[in-house]
Amino acid sequence: MPQSALKKHIKTLRQHRSRLEQVSVRELFDADNGRASRFSIEEDTLLFDYSKNRIDPDCMNELLALAKSADIENARIGLFTGDNANFTENRPALHTALRAKDKPEIFVNGEDIKPQINQMKLRLFEFSEIVRDGSYQLSGGPVRDVVNIGIGGSDLGPQMGVAALKPYHSGPRIHFVSNVDGADFHDKVTKLDPATTLFIIASKSFTTSETMANANLAKNWLTDKVPADDIGLHFIALSTNLEATAAFGIVKERTFGFWDWVGGRYSVWSAIGLSLMIAIGSKNYQQFLDGGRAADEHFQNCDMKENIPVLMALIGIWHRNVWGFPTHAILPYDNRLARFPAYLQQLDMESNGKHICSDGKLSKFATGPIIWGEPGTNGQHAFYQLLHQGTDIVPCDFLVAAKSHEKNQTQQRMLVANCFAQSKAMMLGRTLERVIGHLKRLDLSPQQIETLAPHKVFEGNRPSNTFLYQQLTPYVLGQLIAFYEHKIFVQGTIWGINSFDQWGVELGKQLANEIRPLLEEDNSGKPISTRGPSTNMLVKKFHQLSGNQK
Repeated sequence: MPQSALKKHIKTLRQHRSRLEQVSVRELFDADNGRASRFSIEEDTLLFDYSKNRIDPDCMNELLALAKSADIENARIGLFTGDNANFTENRPALHTALRAKDKPEIFVNGEDIKPQINQMKLRLFEFSEIVRDGSYQLSGGPVRDVVNIGIGGSDLGPQMGVAALKPYHSGPRIHFVSNVDGADFHDKVTKLDPATTLFIIASKSFTTSETMANANLAKNWLTDKVPADDIGLHFIALSTNLEATAAFGIVKERTFGFWDWVGGRYSVWSAIGLSLMIAIGSKNYQQFLDGGRAADEHFQNCDMKENIPVLMALIGIWHRNVWGFPTHAILPYDNRLARFPAYLQQLDMESNGKHICSDGKLSKFATGPIIWGEPGTNGQHAFYQLLHQGTDIVPCDFLVAAKSHEKNQTQQRMLVANCFAQSKAMMLGRTLERVIGHLKRLDLSPQQIETLAPHKVFEGNRPSNTFLYQQLTPYVLGQLIAFYEHKIFVQGTIWGINSFDQWGVELGKQLANEIRPLLEEDNSGKPISTRGPSTNMLVKKFHQLSGNQK
């Protein structure tokens, strides 16, 4: 979207902000008995409630006009049909094709990609099932443990999914190693039996430095514990670089590829999801895909004013560009979604953490917010103080299931009560008059009340959305992820940035490769050619502290 057009809408929206600043969200509810249903959407068994934001119909109409000016309707068609959404790398972003139905066809470079997808999915499903039922034999028998070695999207997606869908596990135990810090690998494998451990090496290029360092660590760990001729059986590659995987010792039959139109942070729907398939089985994984497809169809077919990801995106623009809120908290009241905030952190911040627009010019508007969060209720005893009374306002997304997978529904009701209470408290706040009335009932003296009362006041009007779903199933998890994917795409389209590249991570990788040789041996007394005096000092001190200096 041209930033000149965005500027006009933001100017009008700021007028709505000036008007709404004079009205509390409590007053908006008092004035409209139907507000809760008016500002909520139901889809399948899922409810999206956005009524606790400081919005009204006039404000929403202007936000919807913004979506129309950004031509979101045509942009979403292009996303699903293979336009070069990733224009800096000249390729589409077709992760949606991985969960789509067979018809209609989807073409890339004149070729229908659906047969390729189906063939790869069949291979993955067949392999995951033989691992799960014990048919796939390692040097010590059936697979007891699977270790996924990857980083970024090759780790966060499957790790989050495996944790979220723990009630559906029935296969081998699944572990994840991502950090090049040797402690990560050591702590994950120290109690595993090498003879019954299968490693999944997840790297599209099979050159990712951290992943390959850990892959070689795994190979060394197996040496002397597993017959040399059997070591290859203990490795699976998720990669398209067959030459590199063969050189590592992984045969073509145990290599599963995906395509350059699948970005890393969107790759849990691809072969990168193999560890999740092994954990929950191919039927449940298909339900996960089906949930994502249902969200795709909702995004494609629903009118803007009833479209969950579009509304999520527009409210996010309202908060980021009109109110100036820099962060957004993801607060799942579901312990198994503990990694969901980190997963969305990469999905959002790597996608929309950009300052250059499609025309090559600097953005005049703030783009992606800082995403963070932790599960409730533990977060209530950690950072919610800032959410309620901090000097920065933090919009929040609450996520909670009506039903637990555990039999103790008493605790689930307690959990849900806390979730609902927190969103209500953030909206209502507590006025000085209410605080004084409460303190008077405690028989405090006037002086005590005067001293204490200001500390117990908070203004409320802290915005939040709530996702309420029946139960955290593979289908619902797929829905939630896809809704956030499309929210991010809509926001990127409005800001006029490319949500599918990530050039900002390249420089750090390049510099690491330049600095690493300086750390290999004693450099004391030798000239160090680096990028500046600070790095020179740090390298020298590293050698002193690590014992390399002679």
